[in-house]
Amino acid sequence: MTAAPSPPVAPRPAASVLLVRPGADSPIEVYLIRRQKSMRFLGGFYAFPGGKVEAADASDEALQCCRGLSTAGALEAFPHSDGLPPLAFWVTAARELVEETGLLVGCEPDGRPVDTRDPAVRERVERLRHALVSEEAPFPALLASEGWRLDLAPLRYLSHFITPPSSPIRFTARFFLAPVPAGQEPRLLGGEASEGFWIDPAEGHRRFLAGEMQMAEPADCGLRYLAGFDDLESVWTAHVDGRHKFHGITDRIEAAGFSIPRGRRAGVRS
Repeated sequence: MTAAPSPPVAPRPAASVLLVRPGADSPIEVYLIRRQKSMRFLGGFYAFPGGKVEAADASDEALQCCRGLSTAGALEAFPHSDGLPPLAFWVTAARELVEETGLLVGCEPDGRPVDTRDPAVRERVERLRHALVSEEAPFPALLASEGWRLDLAPLRYLSHFITPPSSPIRFTARFFLAPVPAGQEPRLLGGEASEGFWIDPAEGHRRFLAGEMQMAEPADCGLRYLAGFDDLESVWTAHVDGRHKFHGITDRIEAAGFSIPRGRRAGVRS
């Protein structure tokens, strides 16, 4: 007798960020990282900076340190998800930017941007990043110790993807668009990423189709989506409404009982 299949693993809430800027030789560039090959989930794949939602991201302390987007405003984008207030996903996105790229979407209590042109302030941001990565304290506590807040106004909600039910590790991830904060540049610290670079979205998609860059469905879809814009201004104009733009399909295909060829699960093409 054939054993009954195991129920799908419950997906964990997560958030990722598509950092965009004007390209030198293309209308738009987007920042990609390459996950360490040793990682259990999508090791060696190219992706956008991001990670799972942590309990502290949904705490009162975290939500109260947010500026530029209210709890009610986040609810207009999508409802409570997995028992979490939607604003927690923005907090996760901001935290992951600090951890994986060193970028801080921060402001002073009066709303003025954190002035990273000051070398002393850059050193403070770097100390916060190292403290965050080494888990010295939760993100809200580290921000409070510096007297900073999160400025979430520049982040725009983009899409929602759920890892297919067949995967042993699953995420229900919200994706956001974000500009590079003034006076800052992304930089790797090691850890989960082995590479970090800017790329023309159309070129990234071409390299994916050519088998040169392995990536899951969210990264492929994000690249194809951005490749359809003529310039960065049109990207921001299209996202003023803060509404969801697209979502994954493989999870819904498998949930409906259809099989997906092995090489194409989670958007992977052989």
